Amino acid sequence: MSTEQNSNKAVVAHFNKAFIEGGDLDVFSETMSPDFVNRTPQPGQAVGPEGAEHFFTRILRPAFPDLTVTIHDQIAEGDRVVTRKSYRATHLGEFQGMPATGRTVEFDVIDIIRLEGGQYVEHWAVADMAGLRGQLSES
Repeated sequence: MSTEQNSNKAVVAHFNKAFIEGGDLDVFSETMSPDFVNRTPQPGQAVGPEGAEHFFTRILRPAFPDLTVTIHDQIAEGDRVVTRKSYRATHLGEFQGMPATGRTVEFDVIDIIRLEGGQYVEHWAVADMAGLRGQLSES
């Protein structure tokens, strides 16, 4: 594996821990290219960096303020990093029309990040949102 591939894996791991889990907006700004494109945005979400920031800071983290990210696998090939991870959190705020339940939830995400110069330029993801919604709507 090349030094660049190892570096890219480290960038993605740091972004997951520092920004997604920790909410560090400086890490977001340093890591996101102004040309970033999210190829699999949530419905109604802008595809650029502003859409990604909005989803995490205004939708996901307010609903799940104790969110943690566990990285299970990372694979680097060329300028891409694939990460298999899970999010675990307590549902303490409204999420996509669902009022807070106080439930602890866990859901899986697999994403592919294309990087240039240590910055995110493209993103594709498969997230188990149906599984998450199921955990939130259980009686």
